[in-house]
Amino acid sequence: MMLRKVSRKSRKVKTSKNKYILKVIVGLGNPGRKYQYNRHNIGQRVVKQLASNSGSKFKRSLFFSSQIAEGKIEGYSVVLALPVTFMNLSGKTVARIVKRKRINLSDILIVCDDIDLDFGKIRIRDKGSDGGHRGLRSIIALLGSRDFSRCKIGIGRPASRESVKDYVLSDFAKTQDREIADIVNNAVETCVKWLREK
Repeated sequence: MMLRKVSRKSRKVKTSKNKYILKVIVGLGNPGRKYQYNRHNIGQRVVKQLASNSGSKFKRSLFFSSQIAEGKIEGYSVVLALPVTFMNLSGKTVARIVKRKRINLSDILIVCDDIDLDFGKIRIRDKGSDGGHRGLRSIIALLGSRDFSRCKIGIGRPASRESVKDYVLSDFAKTQDREIADIVNNAVETCVKWLREK
């Protein structure tokens, strides 16, 4: 089934309190146990931790091609999503959520890895290019817009001649394992800060 690009003119919810506007946070990664600890899946690990901290439970949604958890984070109404498609098809999930739930693009946060950031560095951007990230490229293509927020988590570049593809689809180095929990927690705090400021 072909997906049409989502109109940029999503319905605007008029409310005096930001907490009543539905927000969407999507963790990018590849499905299956084989990939769950890969560098490319750090975005999913962050969103899973967000769900765990808030007591939200994921349920499989065939329509959204995703695991979906809906609930409150510090009083904010939030949809958490983990696409069950491969990374380069992530836009399918995001576009369907936006269309079905009539979400403003400014109320979307995509959590993903970034090889151009040093390991452990976290950066929020309100808009921008895909930067070579296939998940972001898919989302931009199906939304027809770059105007959504993204929380980028630095995984660094391969130090050797290892290809970028092999690097992102491999697990973190053993020497980095003990730091991952702190990085995930810092990214979770960054996502919550985004909720407060949006």
